[in-house]
Amino acid sequence: MPGRVCCCCAALRPRYKRLVDNIFPEDPKDGLVKADMEKLTFYAVSAPEKLDRIGAYLAERLSRDVVRHRYGYVLIAMEALDQLLMACHSQSIKPFVESFLHMVAKLLESGEPKLQVLGTNSFVKFANIEEDTPSYHRRYDFFVSRFSAMCHSCDHDPEIQTEIRIAGIRGIQGVVRKTVNDELRATIWEPQHMDKIVPSLLFNMQKIDDIDSRIGPPSSPTGGEKEENPALLAENCFRELLGRATYGNMNNAVRPVFAHLDHHRLWDPNEFAVSCFKIIMYSIQAQYSHHVIQEILGHLDVRKRDSARVRAGIIQVLLEAVAIAAKGSIGPTVLEVFNTLLKHLRISVDFELGDRRSSAGSTTFSTSSKESDERIVQNAIIQTIGFFGSNLPDYQRSEIMMFIMGKVPVLGTTSQSLDTSHLGDLGTRRIQIMLLRSLLMVTSGYKATTITNALPPPFLDPLLSPSLMEDSELRQLVLEVLHNLIDRHDNRAKLRGIRIIPDVSDLKIKRDKISRQDVSFMKKHGQQLYRHIYLGCKEEDNVQKNFELLFTSLALITIELANEEVVIDLIRLAIALQDIAIINEDNLPMFNRCGVMALVAAYLNFLSQMIAVPAFCQHVSKVIETRSVEASYFLPETIFKDKCNLPKSLEKDEKNLFFLTNKIAESLGGSGYSVERLSVPYVPQVTDEDRLSRRKSIVDTVSIQVDILPGNNTDDKVDNTEEITFEALKKAIDNNGLEEQEKEKRRLVIEKFQKAPFEEIAAQCETKANLLHDRLAQILELTIRPPPSPSGTMTITAGHAHYQSVPVYEMKFPDLCVY
Repeated sequence: MPGRVCCCCAALRPRYKRLVDNIFPEDPKDGLVKADMEKLTFYAVSAPEKLDRIGAYLAERLSRDVVRHRYGYVLIAMEALDQLLMACHSQSIKPFVESFLHMVAKLLESGEPKLQVLGTNSFVKFANIEEDTPSYHRRYDFFVSRFSAMCHSCDHDPEIQTEIRIAGIRGIQGVVRKTVNDELRATIWEPQHMDKIVPSLLFNMQKIDDIDSRIGPPSSPTGGEKEENPALLAENCFRELLGRATYGNMNNAVRPVFAHLDHHRLWDPNEFAVSCFKIIMYSIQAQYSHHVIQEILGHLDVRKRDSARVRAGIIQVLLEAVAIAAKGSIGPTVLEVFNTLLKHLRISVDFELGDRRSSAGSTTFSTSSKESDERIVQNAIIQTIGFFGSNLPDYQRSEIMMFIMGKVPVLGTTSQSLDTSHLGDLGTRRIQIMLLRSLLMVTSGYKATTITNALPPPFLDPLLSPSLMEDSELRQLVLEVLHNLIDRHDNRAKLRGIRIIPDVSDLKIKRDKISRQDVSFMKKHGQQLYRHIYLGCKEEDNVQKNFELLFTSLALITIELANEEVVIDLIRLAIALQDIAIINEDNLPMFNRCGVMALVAAYLNFLSQMIAVPAFCQHVSKVIETRSVEASYFLPETIFKDKCNLPKSLEKDEKNLFFLTNKIAESLGGSGYSVERLSVPYVPQVTDEDRLSRRKSIVDTVSIQVDILPGNNTDDKVDNTEEITFEALKKAIDNNGLEEQEKEKRRLVIEKFQKAPFEEIAAQCETKANLLHDRLAQILELTIRPPPSPSGTMTITAGHAHYQSVPVYEMKFPDLCVY
């Protein structure tokens, strides 16, 4: 009787439950009953409204089997669920999916690795199914958290640990694919999800042995290799995630990378950080590259107080990102990149000088190590600036050149330059060197159609400023920047090193006909270039490299910008340089004087062969031959040797050792050159900055002095009283000699105004006008006083301003104002 009751009760059960029960065999080792599974599948397809009940009943059985550790039946239930998912594609599948996901969650929560892997595999199969309509209520927060935790598995058994991590990575990949294909895909890009997904992938990518497999575009490893290696699988999942990122969610995917690198201190060393950002730059869409660069710059600002090696690691990452982004879209971040880098360059110099001041008087290893680390940061910044600039188009590169030049601290231009007031002279000079090195990197390879485009006045004026001539290294950098911009035919390598070139034609110099724009440029700005070279030769701290760069500058101007008029100016400049060494008004060391003589010999030898005037070449060759026999220290091959015997003095009467103006004028006059101006000595142009600069004023150099008020300044008074003797009276009576001197002075003035270039005459007149203006301002300041004001007058004492009020009844008004 009880058996009949059981049979009766079983027959009363719903059909879907009977079909579900029939797929489970008595012994779980026998596996799923395929015949009954086909019946259940046919029933589900025929009556899709029963799918939710089938799923709920399967979930109930699976939960019971998990609790009772009957894992064989758990495997059968999941296999049945997978087959039902693949067979049913109707709108009624959505309630069934909820039951399915509930069962997958049960498996993932269990502590058995096999069940976790089983649940992950079922979820991946589900993720590959494309649903007809989106599900607005379904969320995957639990699965993101659980799969991320599986990626960090630390099981004692290495095989099980690898298996669980692979399952976690595949589960994250499935979540990404499912949510991206869903219309509600924006949910996966929320920060709370990205903060779990991205670090989990990066944690597994760190375990990779072969770093080179991640630094380029996506590779194509074999299927078995991807499944067995968590690092490769995580990398491919990371690439897929970034490839699906759009404009609005790009930042959410990148920021967790910075957090992971900070937390695990992976900026020093930064090999993994570099490889991560190479993956990012290669995986994202090209038009979003500037987002990544902005994020790196922002993180650099956040970590600006960290150690030098950390900042250097971030800058190196920026360099790699820029190297990839420069090939595609860079976006509106060009000036922002340079502005941020220049700001951090100043911060690095500030740190370096601060460490040096704090350790003054003590030579410890830690201090020198900090300074060298800051140098690493500075070199990384310069390298990044140079690489970024060299990949920009010419029109953008010219803007960057102007931008960097505007940041250089130059006397008289402080509107946009970096704030170096607290750094002192040493810090300012260090900033100038760093910025010029950056500028040198940016100008490398720049080819302008005309020299005016390469050297516009707002760029040329600060570049040739006396403020950038106070150090040997500064002058070298300025000349190298000029070489990059003037040399448009790549002739600089052929002119490297200062020497007497036997045959210039062997160099195969490339040159074009001088354009009108270049001729106009030399008329306007040629005097600035000559002046810079002239003053550069007069510096006492010049070394061999300075003379080599000066020679290259003269040669490049000859090749690129010289017509007949410029050739005459260059010869006048060379003769003036020779006079510097002979007369030695500046008390230069003997090495500098011989170096200047060698520079003039090397350049005139080059110039004579370039213009190919036989008589000129003969004169230059004769002087060089005489020097090689009697005064070899006047030639570059001798003076720049390590051990060179310098003369004790230079004899001015040895005319055969010097290049003579009259001989050069005779040789060039017969070839049609206008040599009248050769008789006028070269005088450098005077600028306003010369009067403001702390260096010796060039006004003193050319001896242009105007004295209007000899009696106002007591310090400048000269005692004109002299002893009255018979010789003094005789000189006072004899006026013939004075008249001849006055006539000679008038003749020289007239000759100068007839033959001298207009630029030189204008420079001298401008200098006189400036001096007159200064003296007039002094007179007005002494004689004209402002009337008293009831509001008070301001007086400055001890650096503080004080106002002294004057009552109206105490004011003294002029008589004409009182009635």
